[in-house]
Amino acid sequence: MEFRARDHVRGLTALLSVLSLALVFGAALGAIPRAAIPTAPAAALNAIPHVNAVISTVAIVTILAGVRFVRRGDIERHRRMMLASFLLFATFLVLYLYKVVVQGTAEFPGPDAVYQFVYLPTLAIHILLAVVCVPVVYYVLLLALTRPITEVFGTEHARFGRVAASLWLVSFVLGNVVYVLLYVIY
Repeated sequence: MEFRARDHVRGLTALLSVLSLALVFGAALGAIPRAAIPTAPAAALNAIPHVNAVISTVAIVTILAGVRFVRRGDIERHRRMMLASFLLFATFLVLYLYKVVVQGTAEFPGPDAVYQFVYLPTLAIHILLAVVCVPVVYYVLLLALTRPITEVFGTEHARFGRVAASLWLVSFVLGNVVYVLLYVIY
């Protein structure tokens, strides 16, 4: 009996989502021991938030370009942009998780009122959207990667793709707002 990924997109989506979110929450909650990961020089660790801000900004551009290309019917350019967006997202996540495991989460250095009424709500919405986004992005990606382009049109790819792109965009934008609050303004 042959395993065909295209016949198990929902199951693979669930598996990848659980594994990815377990890594994220494991890193954020300190379940991954720091000693298990080699530590980069301080300059490299300090550069990660700035690099991730650039990655987020580029991802916003590639997602918007991907949406524009699909609306114009340029499926191949859409596909390239969305794959680039996914690779940017994966790179961002690896760098972020590495920094969190090695250094922990960043403390907000600004005033308490901004922390309570701006930073925390923005961060909470960003995190919620990022978590919800994971299975939707995997689902859309797997639908597209397991079929020839002509067959993708007969799937839920377009409907879920609109949701994925919207969640991704807002999450990346809010992530950049968090970055600005942490590293630029305060």
